[in-house]
Amino acid sequence: MKLLMSALTKFVLGLVLVGAMLFLPAWTLDYPGAWLFLGLLFIPMLLMGAVMLMKAPALLEKRLDGKEKEKAQRGVVAFSGLMFPAGFILSALDFRYGWSRIPLWLTVTASALFLIGYGLYAEVMRENAYLSRTIEVQENQTVIDTGLYGIVRHPMYLATLLIFLPLPLILGSFLGLIPFALYPIIIVIRIFNEEKILTEGLVGYREYKQKVKYRLIPFVW
Repeated sequence: MKLLMSALTKFVLGLVLVGAMLFLPAWTLDYPGAWLFLGLLFIPMLLMGAVMLMKAPALLEKRLDGKEKEKAQRGVVAFSGLMFPAGFILSALDFRYGWSRIPLWLTVTASALFLIGYGLYAEVMRENAYLSRTIEVQENQTVIDTGLYGIVRHPMYLATLLIFLPLPLILGSFLGLIPFALYPIIIVIRIFNEEKILTEGLVGYREYKQKVKYRLIPFVW
């Protein structure tokens, strides 16, 4: 019950906060892109949370804990904490003042990429029971090298790229792409630090890096 209440509290607070960052700058509730995005983000999140609560409560508890212990990662989280509000607010202002005109086909494509990313994210969580939001080596942790982890070393970050990079287009904004263009840089910094920690602390990770060559995008990097 404590875990359920914690999850519901964070879910509601997240919904209210994101909604405020979209509807207040837009100064209207008649913002179709915002409603579309909220549906695409929070409905799957609610379903995924319910499944984890029933099937993998320990994983859900780890996903709710976002307190980074590593100094470098705290900086990454803080920078992300500025990037996301900037992207949301700029996209909402773009809608309010009509600076951008996003064609329907591009909104549909962005929404499809978002859902593909969400699907990959769910699959990663199914494959990896050690998937904490923080960078750490957990007790009895082993290297996962099958499924998506047999293709790239950080499939979760690949999934988040597919989720977040198209996000401003769902909101109907080209200008919102400017803050979110920084997201790949944030991910690269996080990956370098994470791999350093895992190589030093997780048995078998050094060999895993030799086996799976690509960090994020197959045949690219």
